[in-house]
Amino acid sequence: MVQVLAMIYLWLKAGHVIFVVFWMAGLFMLPRFFVYHQELAPDAAENALWIDREARLLKIILWPSLIVVWVLGLALAVGGGWFAFGWLHAKLAVVLVLSGYHMWMAGYARDLAAGRRKLTGRQLRLANEVPGVAAAIIIILVIVKPF
Repeated sequence: MVQVLAMIYLWLKAGHVIFVVFWMAGLFMLPRFFVYHQELAPDAAENALWIDREARLLKIILWPSLIVVWVLGLALAVGGGWFAFGWLHAKLAVVLVLSGYHMWMAGYARDLAAGRRKLTGRQLRLANEVPGVAAAIIIILVIVKPF
């Protein structure tokens, strides 16, 4: 029985890491798509292509990955009994911030689709750094477990 639980744990962990990679890839791509989209003239025919690309990235990669990351991550935390540890609380806080960033980016995709360009290319390029910083913090918390 212990071996079966260990095997399930490893599969949960593998799935979690795989979908984190998918989610992070999408979070790096979407702001870059926004930069390319926003650099077009508002009346350019290519706007429709970028709107479609952004929507498909969200629908096919980002939203499913976000859901699977949360489900598998919570299953790992429950199975590992980690809710008593401060490093997990900090990790969950950073993942909540990253989830909020994801939702903000999805909202910006809706704005761009509606023709509202609220941010500059520079602001979008800076926003593109958020997932990298969050990933670095999360990796340190999970591997080093500083508290």
